Amino acid sequence: MPLITHTLYQVSTATALVEGIYQGAVPIATLRKHGDLGVGTFEDLDGEMVIVDSHFFQVRSDGSVREVEDTVLTPFAAITAFSAGSPVLLDSCPDLAHLTSRFDVLRHSDNVFFALRVDGKFDYVHTRAMRRTSEGVPLVRAAAVQPEFEFRDVVGTFVGFWTPEYAKTLNVPGYHLHFISADRTRGGHLLQCRGTNLRLQIQREGDYHIALPETADFLKANLRRDPTAALAKAEGEKR
Repeated sequence: MPLITHTLYQVSTATALVEGIYQGAVPIATLRKHGDLGVGTFEDLDGEMVIVDSHFFQVRSDGSVREVEDTVLTPFAAITAFSAGSPVLLDSCPDLAHLTSRFDVLRHSDNVFFALRVDGKFDYVHTRAMRRTSEGVPLVRAAAVQPEFEFRDVVGTFVGFWTPEYAKTLNVPGYHLHFISADRTRGGHLLQCRGTNLRLQIQREGDYHIALPETADFLKANLRRDPTAALAKAEGEKR
């Protein structure tokens, strides 16, 4: 039986985001042609994008959630057509590290991309949402003032990707997950979680397609710097 090849379609690069390239480059209508599950952000870094079951949600810095129209622009996003097989059940998940360690077991390689989905009821979810930011402000500075949210006893879904270390200039290395509640009223970039009886799904991405922006800021930006430290500081849970 031939291996089914899935394609990860991405707008721009992680390095560009780190350097403050937030100008909208691709409309949601274009993303929609490439899949039904993914993550990203919006023009001017205005919140978190959560793509689940072909619906595109914006989680803003005030905690509000809305489904966006096809004309809305994104400076950075990743999406795939998700058709993973039967879910793997996780009886108990005390924290995010335990969840990712379970996915580590399910991944068969450190050298390819994987799409991820987790469904269930969570005792605790900790998220954040980026605040609208001026073009050119480095991601680390923008992330320093990001609002954070805590949810308890919430049913919902995590979606996102695992990226190999060698691709760190292209996407966030390691695990990058966003959350949306089942009632579509709460969400954000996942920082921490705790739950039971979770359903995990994973899909290998065999092809990787990047749409590079044609905006003036992207074309003239210095994208030579290693974004690893900045991404870790901006994306992770604050200690």
